[in-house]
Amino acid sequence: MSEPGSLIRTLSGRPAARNYHSYVINEVGRAIVSGAMPVGSGLPGDAEMMDRFGVSRTVLREALKTLEAKGLVEARAKVGTRVLPQSRWNLFDRQILAWKLESGPSPAFLASFQTIRESLEVQAARLAAQHREAEHVRLLNYWLNQRAVMAHQPEPFAMAEFEIHRVVAEASGNPFLRAASAIMEFGVAVSVLARLGDDLTAPPEGLAEPHAAAYEALIRAIERGDPDTAAARMATLTR
Repeated sequence: MSEPGSLIRTLSGRPAARNYHSYVINEVGRAIVSGAMPVGSGLPGDAEMMDRFGVSRTVLREALKTLEAKGLVEARAKVGTRVLPQSRWNLFDRQILAWKLESGPSPAFLASFQTIRESLEVQAARLAAQHREAEHVRLLNYWLNQRAVMAHQPEPFAMAEFEIHRVVAEASGNPFLRAASAIMEFGVAVSVLARLGDDLTAPPEGLAEPHAAAYEALIRAIERGDPDTAAARMATLTR
C-alpha cells in the first residue's frame, strides 16, 4: 500500500490487505502508530505472532523486515524486536502516514506536518510556473474540472485534488519535490477528512467551493508563468 492514491483510499474505510504479508504489516504497523504497541515494548515471539496472524515464519520475518525498514521496529540479538520512537520513523512513508490518519494525528503532529508541507509545496508551485510544459497545464485543467465534478464523492474528489498537487510537483522539474508526493497526499486527505460528516459523506454543498477560487488562481498563475502569484496561491491552500 505505497502507491500514490493508496492513502486517500483510507477515506472510504480501512483498505483490505492484498496478501498475508501485507496483512501482518498493516496490523502490526497500525498498532505501533496508534500507540496500541507502545514505544519500547517488545513484540511477541515468532510462535505467538505466527499463531495470531496465521502465517508462516518466512512471511512473518519478511513483514518484520519491512517494518524495520520503515523505522518502526528494531530487531536485536538476545533482546528481540522492539518498537522504536516516532523520531526513528520514516514520516515520508505513505503507509505510515495512512496509519497516522486512521489513528487520528495529534495537533502537534499536524502543526509540524504543515510546516514541511507548506515549504515544499510553495516552492513546487514557484518552480512549476517557471518550468511547466503544455501537458502539465492540460492535466492541471483536467483535474481542476474533476475536482468540481466529484465534489459530492469524497474519495474521487480527494484524488482529483491530490492530482493537482502531484502535477504541480511534477511540473517543478525537481526530483526531490516529485518524490514527496506522500506529504501532499496526506495533506489533502487530512483537509478533506476534516470536512466530511460522521458517516464520511460530503456536506450538502459539496467539497469543492471553499478553495475553488484559490485552485483556479493557482493554475492560471502556473499557466501564464507567474511564479510569485503561484507561490502565494499555494501558500493559501496549504495552511
